[in-house]
Amino acid sequence: MNKMEVRENLDITFPYLRRFNLIMGILHLIQASLMLTLALVIPEIRDFTLPIYTAFLIFQDPPGILVPDHTRLTSIPIGALVSSFLFISAIAHLLIALPRVNDFYNKKLKQGINYFRWFEYALSSSIMIVIISMFFGVYDLGSLIAIFGLNATMNLLGLMMEIHNQTTEKTRWTAFYIGVFAGIIPWAIILVYLFGTGSIGEIPWFVWAIFGSYFFFFNTFPINMILQYKKVGKWRDYLYGERGYIMLSLISKTLLAWLVFAGVLQPA
Repeated sequence: MNKMEVRENLDITFPYLRRFNLIMGILHLIQASLMLTLALVIPEIRDFTLPIYTAFLIFQDPPGILVPDHTRLTSIPIGALVSSFLFISAIAHLLIALPRVNDFYNKKLKQGINYFRWFEYALSSSIMIVIISMFFGVYDLGSLIAIFGLNATMNLLGLMMEIHNQTTEKTRWTAFYIGVFAGIIPWAIILVYLFGTGSIGEIPWFVWAIFGSYFFFFNTFPINMILQYKKVGKWRDYLYGERGYIMLSLISKTLLAWLVFAGVLQPA
């Protein structure tokens, strides 16, 4: 069977990863609490919302045809939404640090699987890319649901990659390739809205910063997986790649969250 190599070395051990997850959980929780507080206290952040629309067909008579009825369904407070993906990450990391849960976590790490990572990513990173989409003008409810669902599917296929390769003689990349396909579609939608406006030069700097930084980190996660399964250097040890995922998650979420807040607080 093609199982990942798991070696407790002097740098990365199971007790080390438990402490590391605890620290990461606390860091996420502190940031999430601070951002939610700022989102409730600072008027510029509290009042910054983005709309969600629906466009259901209605019958118009005359002229007797079906036409889209663009309706503003609601407005989403972005500050509170940003804090949500940090809270989700905090909960996942802190759960892992609990005794019995940590035993299950370690047991699965020995098999080269981390259920917590992929379920957490399916929620948190999907919220992140929905926020980015909205900054580029994706306000349609159906499009946002599709973006969330495709991104979540991409992450769950990461879990399928790890589960599937428990039963293979050599690494099978089918789930990885399907995940890449699913993950590209939300970015394709964002690019359609980006270039469809005809006013790229008017997009605020912080929106570009959010787009560029998250797109960069978005691609580091599959690279980390490839290095794990190719057993390149230190990535031969699955625990090294596990720590890599944890660090990438903290950096990408922190950067996105504070870029959003910095942009919202910019003078008009």
